[in-house]
Amino acid sequence: MHGQRKPPNRAGKNFAIRGWNMTQPLRIAIAGLGTVGAGVVKMLQTHGTMINSRAGRAVEIVAVSARSRSKDRGVDLAAFGWEDDPVALARRDDVDLLIEVMGGEDGPAKACVEAALSSGKHVVTANKAMLAHHGQAMAALAEANGVALRFEAGVAGGIPIVKALTEGLAGNKITRVMGVMNGTCNYILTTMEATGADYLDVLRDAQALGYAEADPAFDVGGTDAAHKLALLAATAFGTQVSFDAVVTQGIEQISLPDIHAARDMGYRIKLLGVAQRNQDGLEQRMQPCLVPSDSPLGMLEGVTNMVLIEGDFIGQTVYQGPGAGEGPTASAILGDVVDVARGLVIPAFGQPSSALLPAKAASPGSEGAFYLRLELEDAPGTLARVAEALAEQSVSIDRMRQYSHNGKTAPVLIVTHKTSPARLQSALDTIAALSVSHAPPVALRIEDV
Repeated sequence: MHGQRKPPNRAGKNFAIRGWNMTQPLRIAIAGLGTVGAGVVKMLQTHGTMINSRAGRAVEIVAVSARSRSKDRGVDLAAFGWEDDPVALARRDDVDLLIEVMGGEDGPAKACVEAALSSGKHVVTANKAMLAHHGQAMAALAEANGVALRFEAGVAGGIPIVKALTEGLAGNKITRVMGVMNGTCNYILTTMEATGADYLDVLRDAQALGYAEADPAFDVGGTDAAHKLALLAATAFGTQVSFDAVVTQGIEQISLPDIHAARDMGYRIKLLGVAQRNQDGLEQRMQPCLVPSDSPLGMLEGVTNMVLIEGDFIGQTVYQGPGAGEGPTASAILGDVVDVARGLVIPAFGQPSSALLPAKAASPGSEGAFYLRLELEDAPGTLARVAEALAEQSVSIDRMRQYSHNGKTAPVLIVTHKTSPARLQSALDTIAALSVSHAPPVALRIEDV
C-alpha cells in the first residue's frame, strides 16, 4: 500500500500496523467525557500544533461518546461526531484509535475496548481495573489484530512508568518494583502525621478536597493501588496479569499512635506496593509498611505518587509525580497517542502475550523486619511471656520501647529482626491469646528501601 512500510520486529513477531500512514491524520474517538476525557480534548485543543509536530502527523478527534450530550464540560465539542453507544463509537469506519476513559472493569468500557480491538483499532485506556482483570485476553486480542493497547494513564498517573519498563529499562532483568501508587492514601497518612488529626477527620477533609470519593473504600482499602501493582508486575516480570494474587491490605486500621511511634523510630508509614521474585514465585503485596524517613519514599508528601524500579544493571531508579487528576492523566494518555501516531506498536506488557508466563504466587512471602505494637498488662513478667512467645517461633527482637502507661496497661513497641510472615503470625496468635494482652497486636512490615 502506498505510503506504508512494515514496522520492525520488536518482540519476536511482525506486527502489521493497521492504518500506519504518516501522511494521514490519526483519527481519534473518545469514550467518556468526565474530568479525564474533557482534559484530553482540552490538551489537544491547547497544544494541537505542537502535538502534531511531535507525532509527525495530524492527531484529530473525530467523534466522542458520553452519557449526556447537554452537559457543559468546559470544552467545545461541536466539531465532533457523537455516539450514544460507545460500542458504536468503537466500530466507526472513520476512527483509527479509541481512547477509553469511562472506567469500570466490565460493562460498556470492556465492550467498547473489545469492539475497537476486534475492528483493528488501537486503544489507549486509563482503566486499570479492567486491565487488572482482563488484561491478558485484551493484550492477545490487540496482537491478533495488529494494533496497540496502551495504558500508561492507568498506572501512577502522569509518571511514565510503563514506558520506563518496556523501553528505557528493557535491557535489565527487573528485580523489584516498589512504590506509593495511591495519592489519596498518602495524603491521609502524611496529613495525620502533620496535623495530629485522626483517620476519619482527615478522610472527610480528603473527600471535601476531591482527593477521595464519597465511597472511599476503593482507595483506602488498597484495591485501586493493587490494580496498578498487578499491571506493573506483569510488565516488569513477564507474567500474566494476576490481580487475585496481590495480597491487599488498606490503611483503615492505621492509628495516630502508630504514626507517631514510627516517626520516633525514624520511619514513616506508607501504603506500599511491592512486587519481586521470591524463591517459589512472584510476590505481590499492597499493604501499609514502614520506610526510613530519609528515604525517597519516606520523604514523599501529599497526593504525589512514587515508583522505584530495581534492575540488575541499572540498580535503583526513582520516578515521582502526580498520580491522578485531569492534567496528569490526560498527559499520560496523549503520550501513548503520540507513540501510536509515530508508528510505535509493541505488545501491551512489553512482550507478546503468548510469552507471558502464569504468575505463580509466592508463599508465604519474603522475610522482613516488622514493627509491632502491643497493648499489655502493666505487671511483672508480662514482657517475659511476650519474649517467650516470639522466641518459640524464632522471632528475634531488635529493639523495644515502652511509652507512658495508665497503671493498668501500657503500649509496648517492638522492632523485630528479619523473620518470615508465617512465623511472626504464629507468635502474634500466641500473644493475642495471653491473659496479659489487652488488644489485638498490630504488625507492620518494615521495607528495605
